[in-house]
Amino acid sequence: MSVLRFATFNLLHGMALDDGTAETERLTAALAALDADVVALQEVDRHQDRSGGTDQAAVAAGALGAEQWRFLAAVHGVPAPVSGWLPDPATPERHVYGPAQNGEGGPAYGIALISRLPVMRWRARRFPAAPLSLPLRVQGRPGLTRVPDEPRSVLAAVVDGPHGPFTVLAAHLSFVPGWNVSQLARIGRSSADLPQPQLLLGDFNLPGRVPQAVVGRRERGNSGRPRRHRVRWRSLARVPTYPSYRPRVQFDHVFGHGLGPDAVRRTETVRLGVSDHCALVVELEL
Repeated sequence: MSVLRFATFNLLHGMALDDGTAETERLTAALAALDADVVALQEVDRHQDRSGGTDQAAVAAGALGAEQWRFLAAVHGVPAPVSGWLPDPATPERHVYGPAQNGEGGPAYGIALISRLPVMRWRARRFPAAPLSLPLRVQGRPGLTRVPDEPRSVLAAVVDGPHGPFTVLAAHLSFVPGWNVSQLARIGRSSADLPQPQLLLGDFNLPGRVPQAVVGRRERGNSGRPRRHRVRWRSLARVPTYPSYRPRVQFDHVFGHGLGPDAVRRTETVRLGVSDHCALVVELEL
């Protein structure tokens, strides 16, 4: 068996909390320090002025020495002056970008999945935004800011591992209560046909043990019998990840399915030089 290092990190478009800037050099150093074999990233910029116009997924892949990566846009457009996004009407569909699309497309924002291991195939799923806004704390703004929800996405990679294929899914779920629960349950149903073992990494916007309660329960159909085709994950790490300067709550999670009972070798949170989240790292024997 081989030990592989998996990480999930909401990078807040690479923004540092001390000065509010998003510099490519700092992002590169943060990802290089993470030194993971497979990384799920959330709140990733692509060609945005606020982060220097860089393709942050490509920058992260370069820092990790990874050739396999994809960026899935949640939004094509630029940040609105107060909150939310100004969408680009010329790009209504949410595109997937990789190394072959280097430099293509306008400003976008979304999630990324990066792998040092070969990827056999990719799959994307998109969820609509909740038709709601909530008062939230936004870095760099005093008090609470009313923020509309954004479209959400899941990016899956079937990875050619040292001992056969396995699946990694990267997700960033809604902050709207109920919507995030529904999205998580739907991921479990839609991924049942992908190779096992499976790992689900991301910012679920669900605290602590709540996600485990969602994915661990047995759903029942109209007949009252348990539904068969559904992945039932278990949490592989329970540790606070937010806020990065004094973690008190866990929004970032790594879940597994089809793993041995002793697969987890090590878990840790890493405070990097960017973001208001800590990175969550899990080392697994696969």
